[in-house]
Formats: sequence, C-alpha cells, structure tokens
Amino acid sequence: MNSKTTQQTQWWLRLLTLVAALLAIVFFILTPWNIVPIPSHPKPAQSYREAVQLIEQLRQQEQQAMNPLCTLELMTHNKTTERAIILVHGYTSCPRQFHELGKRLYAEGYNVLIAPLPHHGLANRMTSEHGRLKAEELARYADATVDIAQGLGDKVFMIGLSAGGVTTAWAAQHRHDLNGAVIIAPAFGFKKIPAPLTGAAMNLYGLAPDSFTWWDPTKREKAKPLYGYPAYSHHALTEILRLGFTIRADAQCDAAAAQKVIVVLNAFDDAVNNESAYSMINVWRQHNTKVRVIEFPAQVKLPHDMIDPSKPEQQTELVYPFLIKLLNN
Repeated sequence: MNSKTTQQTQWWLRLLTLVAALLAIVFFILTPWNIVPIPSHPKPAQSYREAVQLIEQLRQQEQQAMNPLCTLELMTHNKTTERAIILVHGYTSCPRQFHELGKRLYAEGYNVLIAPLPHHGLANRMTSEHGRLKAEELARYADATVDIAQGLGDKVFMIGLSAGGVTTAWAAQHRHDLNGAVIIAPAFGFKKIPAPLTGAAMNLYGLAPDSFTWWDPTKREKAKPLYGYPAYSHHALTEILRLGFTIRADAQCDAAAAQKVIVVLNAFDDAVNNESAYSMINVWRQHNTKVRVIEFPAQVKLPHDMIDPSKPEQQTELVYPFLIKLLNN
C-alpha cells in the first residue's frame, strides 16, 4: 500500500469516526434523560368513612394561601355509590376548571373528587411555586386520589385534561382497580415542538435555569381565568413530559392496568402535539392495551381546554354530554 492510499484510508477513518461521534451525540440529545420507573404504591380505602378521612388529610396538606375556588372539592351522596370519579385539572389551572362537569356527573349519581395538583391553586397567581412540580409528585397524586376513590364508589373512573391527562394515563398504566380512564388532550408533547424533538427539548430545558412565559403575552397577569396561573414554568413542562416518557417505557413492558382506556383528542388543539399522543397510543396497542381513540374534527373548533365553561368559544353542551356518554357506555 503506497503512502497516498494510506493517507486516503486514514482520512476516511477519521471521517467515519467523526460521523460516528456526531451520531452518538445526536442520539444522546434526542434520547430522553432521567426516565426511570415511577412505581405505584396502592393503599386503597376500604370504606366510605376511610375515604373521607383521607380526604381530610389531603385538605390539611393544602397550603394556607389557597384560592377559595381552588381547594379540594368533594361532591358526595354521603355514602359509597355505584360509581365514583376523579377529575384531574390541567397544569396552572385548579379544581374549578372541572366544577361544572363535576356537578353534572354528581347529578348522574357519581361521587365526585376534584383535588388540586401539587403546587396548584394558590391565591398568589404570580407565584413561582408551580415551577417545583415533579413527575413523581403527579404519580403520587394519582395514587392518592385513586386510593380515596376506592371508598367512594364500587367502580372508579378518572378523567384528566392535558397535564391531568398524562397523570390519568399514569394511573391507567398502573392501577388495576381503575375501571376506566378518559385521557383528554394529553400533554405527551407540545404543539411548538416537533414530536421527534420532544425528548431533546425536555433534556435541554431541564438543564437550563427555570424560566416562565406568559400564556397570553398581551394580557399577561390579567389573563383569565383569574384562578389560574397566568404564566408557565419550562421546568414544570419538562416534568410533565418526563412523566409521559416513563409511561411509554412502562407500556413497552406491560399492558395498561385499567379496565378501559379512552383517549380524546382535538384536531384543532393549539397547545399539545397530537402526533405525540398517537405515538403513545401505538405503544399501548403494540403491547396488548386496548385503547379507544376519539378525535374531535378541526371543523368543530374546540379550544385545548374544552372543559372550563369560562373559556371563550367554549362548547360544553357538546363536550359534557359526550364525555358522560363515554363513561356510561
């Protein structure tokens, strides 16, 4: 082999080494970090009385400076009913978001539990407290509320929206005593981030110092509803994504535990990435989970938050009966 051939061979080897290194870096960045199992630790209430005691414990854990509209809400028939339901609000919102739907479900005979997510519902809307949210806290919240609901109803259901949808998905993956889970517009990814880059965005935002962005840059702190936080934490969003990735990892090993899993999507959604949701749905289906998927067409023009009646252009007279029918069928 002459010197020219040797130089060419060395050049190609260096190039291949460089390409391999770059591919390794890209793979490392795109692969979600810190995705470790978050196991369930069920301790279901054995009676209605025990469930009420657990609810009082939750209430005592709420911070003193809560917005009165955002404290834990229990709509009860004062006994164990045939059905109980947990309603899980979205990130930066609070139980008031689900109040009206809760009343309709109560009228249908359900005992209804709406508890604030960790770090939510504070009277100070400008607090940075919600930036401390962790994926593990959302999982513990799901475990605690399902535990309580076991004493409120013979059958237990959960509905969650957005971050509450991801929390509900975790419960659906882990809790065999959950009869049905309705996962609405789940935040497995966000509209502004292409689905394949979701893991990379989560990694990079998680490394950077936390920062907050207005939901509405024009109205800023005056944005409605006035019981919700007007800005979101990038760290909190990464934790919601991290919980989603842990569910995906678990679903690749085991089918979802819940007896019925329903995902409700919105083609007009301007907040979450439906491609990421379908990716999660496909993982479930490939590993023996039966998932029913309903997608509202874009022509209906539903907002991302299709639950809160105070939202502009809301269509609760379409959405509420639809959800109740899903539960009852």
